[in-house]
This record gives sequence, structure tokens and C-alpha cells, in this order.
Amino acid sequence: MSHDTSTGKGKASQSRFSRQWHYRPDGAIQTSPLFHWPPDPAGIGRWFAARWLVLGENVIIAALAVLTWYYCQPSLAVTKNLEFSWIALMFLRNTALIVIVAGGLHFFLHTRKTQGNKLKFNPEELKARGSRFTLNSQLRDNMFWTLGSGVVFWTAFEVLMLWAMANGYAPLLPWTQNPLWFIALFFLTPLWISFHFYWIHRLLHWPPLYRIAHSLHHRNTNIGPWSGLSMHPLEHVLFFSSVLIHWIVAAHPIHILFHMQHQALTAATSHAGFEGLLVKDKRSMALGNFHHQMHHRYFECNYGSLEVPWDKVFGSFHDGTEQSHEQFTQRRRELARRGA
Repeated sequence: MSHDTSTGKGKASQSRFSRQWHYRPDGAIQTSPLFHWPPDPAGIGRWFAARWLVLGENVIIAALAVLTWYYCQPSLAVTKNLEFSWIALMFLRNTALIVIVAGGLHFFLHTRKTQGNKLKFNPEELKARGSRFTLNSQLRDNMFWTLGSGVVFWTAFEVLMLWAMANGYAPLLPWTQNPLWFIALFFLTPLWISFHFYWIHRLLHWPPLYRIAHSLHHRNTNIGPWSGLSMHPLEHVLFFSSVLIHWIVAAHPIHILFHMQHQALTAATSHAGFEGLLVKDKRSMALGNFHHQMHHRYFECNYGSLEVPWDKVFGSFHDGTEQSHEQFTQRRRELARRGA
């Protein structure tokens, strides 16, 4: 079950919160069971299975990282020396990936509207024009910052890590050295990204940094696939810096590619504006989540993601229900009253 206000059913009795959304999931949004107490081994197993035993983002990006390493990535012998030729090829490869993912989703969901408004959170169309956007267009603004800054820093961090591994500055983990840890890193990487994202995101909402950098991303109150990586260069540096953990934690270049592709490409899918991709009216893949969609509309909630529930710890979690929205509204009034 879900809330879909497009039918007009019961519109008169809907709350203002409900009327703001075309579609929202029924029931409360749940964080991962990994940090629930008491532990729920069965729930944890189901949670991992839902993310790794289906053809979804994690599996697709892990396969993409492997294919990239074997067929479209210079070896460590090459990356030992910084040269324009191989760096440029990596930049072109990453540009192609984001154009395929963000551009493809935008074309099918927002231009051709292949599934209409089914599973679309915001009833409004993407903002076509506006002076607050670079080049006076939301789409051109988002593409400009994604391609002109996002792909640059995505590639730069990959180059840095692969150069460091090749020269022995960052520890290298061959498959044969520890196969179990090699596999475990794929499962742990999204958790680390979630942990890191909350803290840099809260930092970016500090007023001085918000004005300098993060406000650019928040031009997008109604988001689309190109909005995910539409950030100020300073935000890109903080966003992609999570991969620097591998200066300490040994990894293979495949893990670096998986880490960076996961951050870059899921930024596009998570901002798609739709909860899922439909093929012949059947959900074929999960996309954006209502949890982050609410952050773009309400700002002072859901700073993190659902894997590591820091928002619950610090009282900024909005679970998408009417009751949670009332609590959020009251908290925002209290902060305003105190001048916070």
C-alpha cells in the first residue's frame, strides 16, 4: 500500500503534509536493523538479502567495478606515474557513466515520462527556468556542476588512490591475501559511505558553509537525476573524501572503483524523484527514497541515510508519517523561537 494523491480520493480530508506529495510510501520509513537493540539476526539477514540478492544498485555497481578494472582501467604499473593520457581516459569513462545513468533516467522519467507520474514523489515538474540556477535552467545548472565539477573530483580521487596504491603509500589488498575480507569490503563500503555522509552533510549545513557551498545543491527543492551530483566544488571534495579511508584500510583497486562509482552513480538514482523504475507496470529496480526527498523539501531533517541511523540518534529523523511531521514542525518552531 502507498499514498497516491493523484486519484483525488479523500483530498478534502488530507493534511497539508499529504497534499504536498503525489506519492509517498505507506507506513513509517525504517532504518537498517543493524543498529537496533536487541539484535535481530533474521531482520539483518533480510536487509542484506534485499540489497545484495536482487538485481539492484549494489550488485550492478559491484559488477561494473569489476568490469571497469579488467577492461577500462589502467593497471597499477601505469598509474604509478601521473600522466595526462590515462587520467584523461578515466575522466572520459566517468563522464560516460554519469551521462548514461543520470541522463538516461532523466530522459525516460522526466522527458519521455515512460511511467507517467507513477511512484513520483513531487507532483510538480522539474523547474525549467529560473534566475537562481546557473545558465537560468535547472537542467543546465545540474549538468554544468555535475560534469564541470563532480566528474572532475570523482576522477581526481580515483587517480589519487590508484597512484597511492601503485607507489605503496596506500595499502594494497590482493584477492589471495584475504578472500573473506576482500568480499566483506563490498558489504561494508555502503555503510562507511553512510556514516561519513551524515557528518559531512551536517557540516555543510553549518550556516557559513551552507552559504558558501551547500546552498548550490539545495537550489533543487524538487530533484531529478542530474541533481544528485550538482554541488559546489568544496562539497564535492568533502563528499568524495570518504574514499580516503583506504589510506588506512587495505583495499584492492576494484574496491576503490566500487566505492567511487557507488557514491557518484547512486547520487543520480537517489535523486531520481521516483521511488522505483517500472517496466511493464512492474517494479524492476528501486530508485530514489522518500527519506532524502523530504530533506530537499524541509532541509532540517534526514541529513544522513538509512544504513547508519545518525538522524535517530540526534533527533532529526523524519519517518514520513503524519505524526513524525507534526513532531518535526514543532521542533522547527522551537528552534526558530530560540533563534537557532
